[in-house]
Amino acid sequence: MTDTSEPSRQHSAWIWLAIVGAVSLIGGVLALANPFAATLAAEMLAAWTFLIFGVLQLLQATRMRDWRGFTWSLLLGLVTVVVGVSLLLDPAAGVISLTVLVAVLFLVLGAVKVLYALAYRPLPGWLLPLLSGLLSVVLGLMILANFPWSAAAVLGVLLAVELISNGVFCLVVAFGLRGR
Repeated sequence: MTDTSEPSRQHSAWIWLAIVGAVSLIGGVLALANPFAATLAAEMLAAWTFLIFGVLQLLQATRMRDWRGFTWSLLLGLVTVVVGVSLLLDPAAGVISLTVLVAVLFLVLGAVKVLYALAYRPLPGWLLPLLSGLLSVVLGLMILANFPWSAAAVLGVLLAVELISNGVFCLVVAFGLRGR
């Protein structure tokens, strides 16, 4: 006996996924229209994420006082709360710090991808990781070259790209489910 409830649930869920995709797409376009506001929104999201994670980490640490990792767990929670609070209290400094972090992340990930590609150079397809790595390095350098002015828009543009990408993904999946 076959269970037909799973395809039926998938088919009926397509509309919700399409709504999520549309909202994400609209949010991405709005973020591109005002990258500075999106940058501040991304900074605030990061601040609250750090703060909530830190509080949860502290709660977890206090419940396991006899654990060998208690001190490290407590320290991680405290540092994370301090980062979250500092981002909330001084959003401008938070935007600058997060922009530097993103630039360094692009540089490091780019370098790793380039080294990875060169290590696998004899294999077919090694050129794509090389290009991806070089693109990451160039983006990191561009962010740093335009610093501090780049801080006003970089996080917002990255948020916009992610929202648009997520929106397109959700819509493609939703319409694929609709056809089932």
